[in-house]
Parts: sequence; structure tokens; C-alpha cells
Amino acid sequence: MATTSDFRNGLCIEFNNDLYTIVEFQHVKPGKGGAFVRTKLKSLTNGKVIDNTFNSGVKITTARIERKTYQFLYKDGAGYHLMDNNTFEQLDLDEKAIQNPLLIKEGQELDVLFHQETGNFIGCELPPFVELKVTYTEPGLKGDTATRALKPATLETGLQIQVPLFIDNDEIIKIDTRTIAYVERVKTDI
Repeated sequence: MATTSDFRNGLCIEFNNDLYTIVEFQHVKPGKGGAFVRTKLKSLTNGKVIDNTFNSGVKITTARIERKTYQFLYKDGAGYHLMDNNTFEQLDLDEKAIQNPLLIKEGQELDVLFHQETGNFIGCELPPFVELKVTYTEPGLKGDTATRALKPATLETGLQIQVPLFIDNDEIIKIDTRTIAYVERVKTDI
């Protein structure tokens, strides 16, 4: 058990029969009345973010979450297949269990979350950035880099995103997994 004074970003709590992580919190002491804590909570089961206010000093049940690194092996009709690199134990996941499945490619590592007391699977977390190869995009015009113009590009996983005009086919680009947006071109050693 913890109280609202123990709140910190990333803390996992049990609230309304669900598991949540604290995304943001603010301790408020108004001039009149008791203190309270405003929070933004993200559900670990469905990814929804809710706002909630706790009275100061309220006891909250914390949840212990275990993170394990798994390697993505392959995808087939049954779902996504991952392997624990330490024990070589395989885990089969439904497509809904991965937040953005088009951002992962074979051999990539993911963090898999388990509830420590029950051992139940909670979810997957992608790394903040991934590097993917551009398989198709229209050719850009030479010298047209002064503006922030974008064009569509198809990546090796089938994902389509907007990239700057200077990106060509077979280039590797870095993508932010939180916003699913182009970040930069990856420099390759030739």
C-alpha cells in the first residue's frame, strides 16, 4: 500500500479493477479545503488515458510489474511469436496485444509486461525509436529541400508514413513509435 505522497511518474497502481501507470501528477493545495492530487492514468490493459483526482493521503494499492525483453521472431495466421532471449521460452501474442504492430520487424526486441503476483501478460512496449527501410516512395526533386514538404513512403513492414522529399527508396529512416512520425535519416557506413 502506498499513499498519494508516493506518487511518481511511471508508478503502476491498481485502480477500478484495472492496472494503470501514472503518466502525470500534480499535488494541489488550494487556499480553502483539503489538498488533493490530480493525475493522468494510462491503462495497461487497453491503453486509454483517464484523468482522476485523489484526496491527499488516500491509500492506493501499487502493482508490481515485471518487464522482460523478448525478441520478435515472426508473424503468421496465429499471431505474433516472440522469444525470451534468456530462457528461449516462446510467447504467442494476438495482434491486439501489440499497440503498433506495423512498427516491428523480425529480430527486433520488445519489452513485455507481466503482472508480478499473478504472472499474467499485460502488454508490450516498443522501443521509443525504430529503424525501418523505405521500400517505395516517389522520387524527390533535386534542390527542393528548403520547405518542410512531405511525401508518402511505404516501409518494409507495410506501414505508410510521411517523409521529407529528399528520402529515396532503400534508405533507412528512424521513426518515433509514440507519434509514428519520421525523425531522421539513418547514416549508413559505406
